[in-house]
Amino acid sequence: MSQYDNLFAKEQKVEDFRFGKSVVSVFDDMVTRSVPFYPEMQRMMTEIAADFAMPGSMIYDLGCSTGTTLLNFDKVIAPDVSFTGVDESTDMLLKCRNNFEAAGMQRMYELKAQDLNKGVIIENASVVVMCLTLQFIRPLYREKLLRDIYEQMNDNSCFILIEKVLGEDSLFNRLFIKYYYDYKRRNNYNDMEIAQKREALENVLIPYKLMENRELLAQSGFRYVETFFKWYNFSGMVAVK
Repeated sequence: MSQYDNLFAKEQKVEDFRFGKSVVSVFDDMVTRSVPFYPEMQRMMTEIAADFAMPGSMIYDLGCSTGTTLLNFDKVIAPDVSFTGVDESTDMLLKCRNNFEAAGMQRMYELKAQDLNKGVIIENASVVVMCLTLQFIRPLYREKLLRDIYEQMNDNSCFILIEKVLGEDSLFNRLFIKYYYDYKRRNNYNDMEIAQKREALENVLIPYKLMENRELLAQSGFRYVETFFKWYNFSGMVAVK
């Protein structure tokens, strides 16, 4: 069970956000209260993945965190499809493994510690997911990472990308941020928590505009790119090789 997220509830010296033990312990509560329609995003990813997962292939979750996405996939994907979860945080991977064991996952799976800024090895992939992950990759490396992912995926496979995004112009960007902070307040984050987390993420989470992400996917070689989810400054996209 995830603990209640109160990491920024006390005034503190704010350091850059890290996915260490303190964040891991509250991560599932944090993401549910911080990402609008997160359960619906998970449901949508699951049904898309189910349509593209091919027998005997592999599904990769790049930035798998505590394993929520792969656990949802496990409920509907054929058992001969293997899972690979990749995350830079070893604390996240430990929590993910514990969650898989607690859920009694029977299929073949592998969990890898990997800094995606340095690339990733993918084999026999029919589905690749990056859920709220690309935004943490340094902009300098994003284009190469997406191109490498594309080149290693199977033909007719799909890439699912969920990201926090900027508005296409400054007017809507300001409005969307205001609406987002109102959402967080409705989920019992106070103004100090919102401000301190924003400061912690300032140099770590660097979002692109929706169209910039779309262009990155198209430039990487994907034949089809479609937006399947949009809520103010959050979006979900699916691309097919």
